[in-house]
Amino acid sequence: MLRAALCAIFLLCALPSLAKESQGHVSVVLLGATGDLAKKYLWEGLFHLYLDQVSSGHSFTFHGAALTAHEPGQRLMFEVLKKLACPSDVSPDRCAVVKDQFLKLSRYHQLKTSENYTALNREIGTLLQQEGLEEAGRIFYFSVPPFAYAEIARHINGSCRPRPGAWLRVVLEKPFGHDLKSAQQLAIELRTFFREEEMYRVDHYLGKQAVAHILPFRDQNRQFLDPIWNRHHVERVEIVLKETLDAKGRTSFYEQYGVIRDVLQNHLTEVLLYLAMELPANISSAEEVLQRKLQTFKSLQGLESTSAVLGQYQAYASQVREELQKAQDYVSTTPTFAGVLIQLDSLRWEGVPFLLTSGKALDERVGYVRVLFKNRAYCTQRESLREMGKSQCGAKQIIFHIGHGELSCPAVLISRNLFKPIMPEGSWKEVVDHPQLHLFGLPLSDYYVYSPVKEREAYSVLISSIFHGRKDSFITTENLLASWEFWTPLLDSLTQQVPRLYPGGLENQHLLDFEMMGKELSFTLEEPVELLHSDGQTPSDYRTIQAKFRQSPLVSAWPEELIAQLALDIETAAAKAVARCGEFHLALSGGSSPIVLFQRLVRHHYGFPWRRTHLWLVDERCVPLADPESNFRSLHNHLLQHVRVPYLNIHPMLVHLNRRLCVEEDQGPELYAKEIAALVTNASLDFVLLGLGSDGHTASLFPHSSSGLEGAKTVVLTESPVKPHQRMSLSLPLINKARQVAVLVMGKGKHEITTQISRVGQEPRKWPISGVNPSSGQLVWYMDYDALLG
Repeated sequence: MLRAALCAIFLLCALPSLAKESQGHVSVVLLGATGDLAKKYLWEGLFHLYLDQVSSGHSFTFHGAALTAHEPGQRLMFEVLKKLACPSDVSPDRCAVVKDQFLKLSRYHQLKTSENYTALNREIGTLLQQEGLEEAGRIFYFSVPPFAYAEIARHINGSCRPRPGAWLRVVLEKPFGHDLKSAQQLAIELRTFFREEEMYRVDHYLGKQAVAHILPFRDQNRQFLDPIWNRHHVERVEIVLKETLDAKGRTSFYEQYGVIRDVLQNHLTEVLLYLAMELPANISSAEEVLQRKLQTFKSLQGLESTSAVLGQYQAYASQVREELQKAQDYVSTTPTFAGVLIQLDSLRWEGVPFLLTSGKALDERVGYVRVLFKNRAYCTQRESLREMGKSQCGAKQIIFHIGHGELSCPAVLISRNLFKPIMPEGSWKEVVDHPQLHLFGLPLSDYYVYSPVKEREAYSVLISSIFHGRKDSFITTENLLASWEFWTPLLDSLTQQVPRLYPGGLENQHLLDFEMMGKELSFTLEEPVELLHSDGQTPSDYRTIQAKFRQSPLVSAWPEELIAQLALDIETAAAKAVARCGEFHLALSGGSSPIVLFQRLVRHHYGFPWRRTHLWLVDERCVPLADPESNFRSLHNHLLQHVRVPYLNIHPMLVHLNRRLCVEEDQGPELYAKEIAALVTNASLDFVLLGLGSDGHTASLFPHSSSGLEGAKTVVLTESPVKPHQRMSLSLPLINKARQVAVLVMGKGKHEITTQISRVGQEPRKWPISGVNPSSGQLVWYMDYDALLG
């Protein structure tokens, strides 16, 4: 049958285009040929490839493969093939003939063992010999789970490569790993069998016509965009993929990956790179595009847990319990909705928020990119008299509409008060008849609107690119690992974060709306929290558990309320200090707990006397101040860059002197002690914020330490049991000279040490925190219920 079909190709001269001289034979092997992805997209993409190339001079055979035995597998595969349809611009006669040939050129194989791959290779070789065909190359499309990649790759490399001189193209579907470590392992395995140029990692979003046109649009409209494609003119960028469907039927996958791994780490990140990267001289050069992508990855600022908001639709947990046969009390923290704020350290984009948003069970199905420009214009003439499409007071935006939504099709829209763009006439057309639609508050008539001349499904576009060996729309190993390196820290930090529940669909209303505050995101609506006793009754007063902890005042509350009280107490202390002597000296510890305090001070305490405040560090790691591990860097990122503290009032610890870190000969502790003595009256700091480690340490004073617990030294070098080991810290004698000392303790992980500390006396060598006892000031403990009660 295959031989007859190959011969019949040359009878297609009855059709409009004649077959050219043979350019070689291509064998396409689709692994996972009976799976969902193959049924929905891949066979259609392969058929469209054949439809486009049937008269190009190439000959083809298509080999569907799976683990299923031959007869049932072949039956399933041909049920799919019989339903294939041609694009609307192909005549019915041509479609019928080409589809018939495609079916005859397609065969099913069970590929399970090395012998099966050897047999497939032998069959391809026999066909080529019988027909006198020269082999051009082979395409292996892996539509299988990633855990099967290594074994399949070994079989292909060992017994199913094409002849020398013919090309091999191996197509891989996501997920490409679960985090950086797993992606690195998968990359190592694949490199064992394939060269980089042989691998095509598919991100089908790069085949979406609106996405694929971002770089060409930027390139062709440089004259308009160069002056405005930057932080001075762009207010923010939104990259959004919303779905109305939930995860039912896919909960096994979703429990492993969640929405960030499923959508943001790949699809939306690639779109971000297209928007933010510096344009290469030649956008058609895959190598140049890759290098600019990698440069952009290096400029992305690191993400923290406060960079994201998470949600989970309410029915998800029950779907997981049902599909995965989990116990009725099983609780899933897998997010099905996420909003993430990304910013870049670059001259072009500094301070511009890039918002990446995706979720399931939302109000609509739509994908779009929206670049919103700042508007500094003031229009004197009243609004009713303005021609809004041209008015400089109207919103200015560029939208790459990826699909679905009210527009329902791919489109590029540019506000008429920006510029009339240059668009390729052969592939994009201007839409002049505007339906009565509004997009982002403006009628469609306020935009220049362009849509593709011919709509093409993403997989058809990508499969054509694979056949032609164009790699600019695919993910290289370097690109992949750079993406995982960026996203993995955020994913790790969110493992214990409970997502906000939302009902799904239109009932979500404003529950998932979120807002930016500096570099952080938070939901605009507070989620109601019920405090229940074990008997289900709400306590009448849950604050007054006890008034003292270790004979000192105790403030206990839920985290948000606790931080609000601590921030208020610090501001009160600051106001008193400024009234008393004109300045306030505040010393802050490192770690993660103070971050929420910094955020509270930035967002809610606009009357804080920052211009009269001196900021000191209680302790510091012996790393450069710009290092991610540096306490000062955390202080800078979450507080200093958002408030107006005079430069001369900021006092980082001197851990990095003479290009060396914490070398005793450099006398960093002595210099810091002299600085405190010179600026702080009697070296008595107004307010010192401490934390409590799970081993009883505070500041960077650790159990069994030989320095800092007593003696005349006020600033010391210490050794931590965990990396980075070297630290600098204020000593207990200096801490105990402070007017006020606060110890902030939060989280269930601190309950055990809190219980132990409550029972011990003053034993600073064993429990450094027990040595905190201000000689003439006050010590107050700030403890959330989890730390206090467990």
